[in-house]
Amino acid sequence: MGCELCSEVGGELLWQGPLCRIVLVNEPGYPGFCRVIWRSHVREMTDLSEPEREFLMRTVFSVEAVLRELLQPHKINLASLGNIAPHLHWHVIPRFENDPHFPQPVWGQQQRDPQHETRADLGIKLAARLASMLG
Repeated sequence: MGCELCSEVGGELLWQGPLCRIVLVNEPGYPGFCRVIWRSHVREMTDLSEPEREFLMRTVFSVEAVLRELLQPHKINLASLGNIAPHLHWHVIPRFENDPHFPQPVWGQQQRDPQHETRADLGIKLAARLASMLG
């Protein structure tokens, strides 16, 4: 049985470096929902060396900063779960007061129908800002 995050990009590719990639996830009602995916197949943060962990978290924080700048959400949720896909990745999720689950977690009980449409140019803007931050 193969790993989905090893065999597929996992969304719209925004940035890729030698250690990880950033993708925009097409999740209705959640514009800017991104994942930072470690390129090699590891399960946990402690599988990485300390410099690799620091690099990964700097990348996650860069995604958070860009999303805050471009979308001005109410809050950003960061999560590293991987129960279904045991491949190290972080979810970076802008939250809005009228998103489908707010104030519940995005994996909780839906509170309302999706309201947000993802802007057609969002991926392009995110990719440009991430490239300027991460090289």
